Amino acid sequence: MEYREIGKTGCKVSPLGFGMMRLPLKEGGQAANATSIEEVDVEKTIEMVHYAIDHGINYIDTAFNYVGGNSEKIVGQALAGGYRDKVYLATKSPTWMYKTENDFDSLLAKQLERLQTDHIDFYLLHSLNGGSWKRCKKVGAVESMIKAKEDGRVKHIGFSFHDDAKAFLRILHDWDQWGMCQVQMNILDDENQATLEGIREAGRRGVGVVVMEPLRGGLLANPPVDVKAVYDAYAVRRSPVEWGFRYLYAMPEVITILSGMSTWEQVTDNLRIFDMAKRPT
Repeated sequence: MEYREIGKTGCKVSPLGFGMMRLPLKEGGQAANATSIEEVDVEKTIEMVHYAIDHGINYIDTAFNYVGGNSEKIVGQALAGGYRDKVYLATKSPTWMYKTENDFDSLLAKQLERLQTDHIDFYLLHSLNGGSWKRCKKVGAVESMIKAKEDGRVKHIGFSFHDDAKAFLRILHDWDQWGMCQVQMNILDDENQATLEGIREAGRRGVGVVVMEPLRGGLLANPPVDVKAVYDAYAVRRSPVEWGFRYLYAMPEVITILSGMSTWEQVTDNLRIFDMAKRPT
């Protein structure tokens, strides 16, 4: 697996990251934000995370609200016993919960406790848009984030994004502390949300790009028959999943591609795809 430096952070991360939202359920299927921890197959989740780390993945992504607030707790369990030192851990601050200047620090303290760690490698302001970015500045979250970085609770600062290209560029240009950003991108979204041009601008500014929803929540893994026929017409036979990942893998600005893996088949197949992939030279 080819490791890549994420922006100007100096951190070399795996091109495949483990997204900890769509966790496996005991009765089958995958978790959603409203899922209770009793429904999650925690043992299987931990086994899959350990296997992924042992086979090269070193970027784990979660958030305050994933799996009904339980994803961070499960990640903390999975990274116990020495695994925390093997990965870069990313989580997100729930900006929609900010009401006062104390909220940033109190939320961060709760996340550190859940994750059983004294620091977070990549701490993201979650789901920024034009309005939430204004709220962050209004309640002092920007200053609090800088302080958290200065005292070591946070190593690198980032944001995740769901809005339009204009808002993305405004947020990107509005602050010089961004180390990375997390955006939705796939073969259907090159002109949606951050857009390809937004990703390129992030690259020009030295801001590492992490991609979420590379398969549009699994939609692109099972394309319509006529789309699959286009894939099958190529001399090199690849699954729709592999085509989707390779589309993003070839972009020089994209550092890590997140996959919310909920089955062993997804873990092993994704590792195979990324172990075989090489960027064009």
